[in-house]
Amino acid sequence: MPIQTRRDDNGQTLVISIEGRFDFSTHQAFRDAYEHGDPSVQDYIVDLSETTYLDSSALGMLLLLRDYAGGDNARVVIENCNSDVRRILSISNFEQLFQIR
Repeated sequence: MPIQTRRDDNGQTLVISIEGRFDFSTHQAFRDAYEHGDPSVQDYIVDLSETTYLDSSALGMLLLLRDYAGGDNARVVIENCNSDVRRILSISNFEQLFQIR
């Protein structure tokens, strides 16, 4: 399965892991990962350690998650990016909108 979710130990953080290509084909699964979750979730972590590729639709999906999580007050972290994915996020100025680690 390309997208998996789990709760962090504190129960208020939802970790969304994406495996393989993060593109339009994962759109519905990505939205389902966070939209049908528990309202007690305060923080989101998008784990890209197994992500090999992302495109502009993936960038749009990350923005939708940010809006869902509270816009400017959202606490969304993108972590474990490979160098290619990190470069795309950097070129797109996503470090202005997300914490990337």
